[in-house]
Formats: sequence, C-alpha cells, structure tokens
Amino acid sequence: MSEREIMEYDVIVVGAGPAGLSCAIRLKQKKPDLMVAVIEKGAEVGAHILSGAVIEPGPMDELLPGWRDDPPPICIPVEKDEIWLLRKDGRTRLPTPPQQKNHGNFIISLGATCAWLAEKAEALEVDIFPGYAASDIRYTNDGAVGGVIIGDMGVGRDGQPKDTYMQGIEIHAPVTVISEGVRGHLAKQLISKFELDKDSDPQTYGIGMKELWRVQPGKTTPGLVQHTTGWPLDGNIYGGSFIYHLDKDRIALGFVCGLDYADPEFMPFEAFQQFKHHPMVRDLLEGGEILSSGARAISEGGYQSLPRTELPGALLLGDSAGMLNVPKIKGVHQAMRSGILAADHLAESGAAQGFDAKLRASEVVAELYKVRNIRPAFYRGFWRGFIRAAVETVTLGKLPTTKTIHADHSALSQLSDYAPPERHWGSRELPPRDRLASVYFAVTEHDEDQPIHLQILEPDICTSRCVTEYNNPCTRFCPAHVYEMVEEDGQKALQINAANCVHCKTCDIKDPYQIINWVTPEGGCGPNYQNM
Repeated sequence: MSEREIMEYDVIVVGAGPAGLSCAIRLKQKKPDLMVAVIEKGAEVGAHILSGAVIEPGPMDELLPGWRDDPPPICIPVEKDEIWLLRKDGRTRLPTPPQQKNHGNFIISLGATCAWLAEKAEALEVDIFPGYAASDIRYTNDGAVGGVIIGDMGVGRDGQPKDTYMQGIEIHAPVTVISEGVRGHLAKQLISKFELDKDSDPQTYGIGMKELWRVQPGKTTPGLVQHTTGWPLDGNIYGGSFIYHLDKDRIALGFVCGLDYADPEFMPFEAFQQFKHHPMVRDLLEGGEILSSGARAISEGGYQSLPRTELPGALLLGDSAGMLNVPKIKGVHQAMRSGILAADHLAESGAAQGFDAKLRASEVVAELYKVRNIRPAFYRGFWRGFIRAAVETVTLGKLPTTKTIHADHSALSQLSDYAPPERHWGSRELPPRDRLASVYFAVTEHDEDQPIHLQILEPDICTSRCVTEYNNPCTRFCPAHVYEMVEEDGQKALQINAANCVHCKTCDIKDPYQIINWVTPEGGCGPNYQNM
C-alpha cells in the first residue's frame, strides 16, 4: 500500500459542532494567517448534530457581535417556562428553579446553527471538510499527537478494497483540537492512553431522543419552553422531557434517560413513546406529522467527571470532555465558551500546554462547580434527589462535593437480582410505530458493504453469559434496533444491523461487559438530521 498523502495545517479541529466551530472562528479572528482545518464526519455540517436546544446567548455575543441581525435559521426568543410533574393521567405544575429560567435565551436548531456557524468560519478562510471521518490519531516520534488520519473509503465488508477505494490522507498539525461530541471515538482513545481521567470520577451519561413535529395550526405557542419529570419513568431512573415550541407550527420534542439505570429490561425508546401518549402531550401531537427524529448520548458527569483537557499536542473541548450543565439542561454555551477559551490560549501560546489550568480557572468550570452535587443527588432516587437539588440551589453549591460510585455500564443489575417495577405503560398509536420507523425519520444511511463499525470484542459473551445474566440488553437500550438476537441452526446469534446506527454511542457506554467498541464508519455515513 502506498504512503498516505499528507496535508499540513497549523491547527486541526475534529468535529464541526459548537465547540470546534467557535474555536476555529476565534482563531481566525485573532490570527488570520493561521491555517485552520475542521474535519467533520457527517455528510454536511449539522447532519450529525442533535440537541434540544435552548442556548444562552452570551458566548455568541462575544464570538459574533451583531449576530441577532443575521440569526440562525431557527432562533426563537424564549417567552415562557413551564415545568410539570407527570402522573400517567395527570400532572402538577412545579415552580421553575433558577437554573431553568430561560428569560433572554433562545430556542434553536443546533444542527442548523452549526451550518450557519460554518458559513461564518468559511468566510474567515477556515477550511471545512465534511464527509471525512478522522478515524485515527497520528503520533509524532516523541509520542505527542501530531494530527489525524482520515479513514479509507471504498473498503468492502471483507476488508478488501473495492473499485471505489480511496486511501485516507494524513493531516498534520502542531495542535489538534478534539471536539467530537459525547463519547468521541478519538477522545475515548486519548483519555485512556494519556490517563486523562485518572483524577476524576467516571463519566456518566444519558440517552437523549428527539423528534421534530409539525402540529395542527393553533396548537403551538412560539417561545414556550416546557419540561417534565415523573411518568413514564419510575423513581429509580433519572430523566425527563422537553417540549420547545418553534415557529411554523413546529415543536421540538425530546426525552432523556440517565444511563445509570439498573433494570436490564428497561427500554428508553419505549419510555419516550409512552411519554408522547400522556394526555398533555398527546393532545398536542394528534393530527400532526413527525418530520425528523434521532438520538444522541449526553454527558452528565459534570465537574467531578471532567478529565484533564490537555495532552501533548491536543486539547479536549465541549462534550468531548463533558461540560454540560445538567440542572440547566444546557451545554451549547459551555461548548462555545470552551472553544473561545481554547482559541485565545492557542493564539497567545501556540501550544496545548497550559490550557487545562486556564479552563479550570474559567467561567466554564466555575459554572460546573456550583451545580456539581445536583446530578449525583439523584443516584438514590427521584425524591431524595429533588430535595437535595433544592438544598444545593439555595446554598449555591457550597456543600461538600458528592462523589459518584460507578460507571454506567456497571450499574445494570442481573436478571436474577432485579424485580422490575410496574410502569403502568399502555398501548400507543402515535408515530413512529417502532424503532425502524424512527430510523427512517433520521434519514440514516450506511453503505451495506463496508466493515461493521460496531466491533464486538468478545462475541461469545453475547450468546452465553449475556443471555442468562442480562437477556441481551443491547437489543433494548439501542434506540435504532441495531442489535438483534436471531436463531441460526437452532442457536441464538447476535445480528448487527449496522446500517440502522444513528451514532448515539449508547451501546459503547451501557454494554455491561464493555465489549462493544464504536469506531467510525466511512465518512459521510450516518444520520442526516434536518433542523435537529
């Protein structure tokens, strides 16, 4: 095989999300002569981006003054907040805590906003390469990160080149900015290799599922932000929902479940669909049509789980490091802040060294510190967490730091040790009818004849221990029906429907044996989210 073609840049940014694009824009504002490239595995910028999202505008004001005169395609000022505690057939209005008061904030489509930010970056002569997956790290002779390797394209499932084969190139740079989002493929490798998490708690996650609907005229209130907790979740599972009212009779509807749940039979996708049949939500959706759907993991560990964010030759930004403010249910402003901070640091010093200290002395980490005990408070159940969260809010985070006790994959109970609660779930009629229908609305696409990007490191476990101990929970926690147990010659076998994958990373996180390894498929593959 021939040597790879090499491209040289001053800074490479992996991932065209809010953190990476903010970093690239700020770098070119500060140092116009720097050569900056952004590598994005989605077919276009925004195709793999999924978030609520309500944003705090401060970082946008700092990065692009006057942006309100040329806003992103979906940008609705928040007019009102509501929080509801749901029972199966009823609801109770709760007071809005300070962290969730959204006066002055905006409802956006993060995917559309990232496409809009990419245009701003390109106007500053940032080179953006969508459809190219950074599949591996390029290391220098002294062991530092020296860039990335773009994955080969046109490789068959058997690992052999096809007629369409194109070898991936190497992109070299003194600094590589890793901003891949939650549980990034490269970030996972670097955190392990450089032990960036040795002084932090395990990261904990949630699975977020979202649908964009067009409802009947007159049913929406543009600018209304609604959140719920309670049913259909039991008191041992952390989570809740959001309903964001947009323009043009559209709503963004989402549901989040903490992945530290214990029930091996629990199915997050089904919980989301049950939620849609609560009277409050069903009345809103009936007669409407679903436009798009998708799923994405969310980093919930916060301050205690924040790894070291610098290493030789590279930085971790945004959700690659886990900067979401869980009580606010917001991470975009934190991601943008980290990108701006990283760019200012690189413009001043030209190197990764020293960034972690600057980040920890910044507003980004100060915000995480104040709310560090709120998410861990819910590890012992909803009501204890609710009360502790109220105390933490009143005391402004001055109580001693709570430590987590386990990673999400170790939280799952074995079948013999767990009696699932009565969830009071019922039948449902609203679309999508099942997970395959949801995949259709994600417009996900993978070449069927390419290596499976979901690697099972010890396949025998799936058909032996996992059957009896957990009843193959991958067939339930995946929101896209990627994993399926089938009969082959009278024996159970695991079938991987990799073409369904929406790149949410839940399997990589929640598998109790940690034998599922998510790697990048061909560049351009995966979901093609519209306005998500």
